[in-house]
Amino acid sequence: MERFLEYIQEAEKIIQTVDHMTYITFPLIKDKKLLLKILLEIKIAVANCINSILQHEYIYKRIVLYKNATTNFKIFKEQCALKYKITKEEIESISELFDIVEEHKQSSMEFVRNEKVVILSENLKTKIITIEKIKEFLLLAKNILNKTKKRILR
Repeated sequence: MERFLEYIQEAEKIIQTVDHMTYITFPLIKDKKLLLKILLEIKIAVANCINSILQHEYIYKRIVLYKNATTNFKIFKEQCALKYKITKEEIESISELFDIVEEHKQSSMEFVRNEKVVILSENLKTKIITIEKIKEFLLLAKNILNKTKKRILR
């Protein structure tokens, strides 16, 4: 099976699981670790969609891929996003999602306050994650997956 199809299948599986975790599991458990896990999984699903698009375009020799993920993301933004009807707002949201996950990985401290997860960076800058923000990212992931499937599987 083509690699880009595997990425799509994996993204679908992750989004289905994350959807269940967001709307059913989290309201019951209300654990900050679960919110962070959901966020990380959404990032992986979106990255899989982007990788699927990049692989598909690479196979048909429309783009060149590099070992550097940042360079490949730039190629995705500049050469692929428009073709897949991915808007500037969606690209900004993807960048925000990736930034939050990166801040979480590098953060030395996180805590919960009033149903929100607060991530504290090294320079004491805070990033707040709410369940509403998680739901926005989940909707973003679903939209990106649908646009990817619509273009690739036609």
